Amino acid sequence: MNSTTEKHIALISVHGDPAIEIGKEEAGGQNVYVRHVGEALAQLGWQVDMFTRKVSLEQDTIVQHSQNCRTIRLKAGSLEFVPRDQLFGYLPEFVDNFLEFQKENSITYQLVHTNYWLSSWVGMQLKKIQGSKQVHTYHSLGAVKYNTIKTIPLIASKRLAVEKEVLETAEKIVATSPQEKQHMRSLVSLKGNIDIIPCGTDIHRFGSITREAARSELGIAPEAKIVLYVGRFDPRKGIETLVRALNKSKLRDSNNLQLIIGGGSTPGNSDGRERDRIEKIINELGMSDFTTLAGRLSQEILPTYYAAADVCVVPSHYEPFGLVAIEAMASSTPVVASDVGGLQFTVVPEQTGLLAPPEDVDAFASAIDRILISPEWRDELGKAGRKRVETKFSWHGVASQLSELYSQLLEQSVQEPALLAQ
Repeated sequence: MNSTTEKHIALISVHGDPAIEIGKEEAGGQNVYVRHVGEALAQLGWQVDMFTRKVSLEQDTIVQHSQNCRTIRLKAGSLEFVPRDQLFGYLPEFVDNFLEFQKENSITYQLVHTNYWLSSWVGMQLKKIQGSKQVHTYHSLGAVKYNTIKTIPLIASKRLAVEKEVLETAEKIVATSPQEKQHMRSLVSLKGNIDIIPCGTDIHRFGSITREAARSELGIAPEAKIVLYVGRFDPRKGIETLVRALNKSKLRDSNNLQLIIGGGSTPGNSDGRERDRIEKIINELGMSDFTTLAGRLSQEILPTYYAAADVCVVPSHYEPFGLVAIEAMASSTPVVASDVGGLQFTVVPEQTGLLAPPEDVDAFASAIDRILISPEWRDELGKAGRKRVETKFSWHGVASQLSELYSQLLEQSVQEPALLAQ
């Protein structure tokens, strides 16, 4: 095996384009994860190719992020946005175009790291066709998700079967928290190899501005009590719980309370409908005078919003990891989050923030009030949160752990030569 293929790795993220502007619909935690992991691995000496699906003619086929890191967009179905639940039928074409790309560029990826269940199917085909080793990160488990939603999509049974198969056949599954690993074991399968490697965040970008400077930049009064939500408009994100909780806050009529909801939406799409629904609730509760729907917050301005806030709320019904929580903590801002999934791992109750049962309006109201009422405690929680992120959740640290895992798997494949592509 020559050294060029040895350090060549494919990250596959069919529906989450790592090169897209973060914050757009279908651009959430997964895109951030793949992009940052890719860039950090490239700094460690890997040649990183990130594969995703091309959704329009205007998009570049190849986006070079750094010398060793690029995004490659493959055609799979018509060149248009397709919701993830409707993408499965296009995957065979994605596999064909992946193999074609390898052939044209004289590369055979001996290791693929797949992200989300759709990509895991692609990885399993590559394993069968050319003996690629597979590492997989779920980002969300069907078995957990379908417990929290009322309408189960048609693709559900296929997804559950694929998620079970990849757990049992991949060389390694990367769980981002102990809670996610536990869910895999209790809900998916007892077979398979699971390592826990968390998600990361950019500890230089988040935390680079003080609260005072951030407020002055955003035109927010020093005495304001700022509650922030960052994320997509999706019923499962629990924004309604947050809105109703602030309606019950002891500071509701103090003139100082402000709620900022940061997240983009596309009119007519599901997130646009959810935004309209949330706005209607805000108006019905008479909260529009102290609530700002800030729209999509660009990556440039996001650290400023986190820094300006007194508390960041993550009220999701379920969250396998919860990137927003660590971005807020990196910005020295305490977090009030749902007591679910990976949030139980990222947020340390009474140390870096507070946890409340999902959809429990009263519990969220009292947790948020506890922090808003005590600025000294808020600062203490914020400092501890920053420290926790620095030691546990930097992208460099995450990539180093992944790099070690990849190297071990590739060393094994030298001892048992893979079947080369036919």
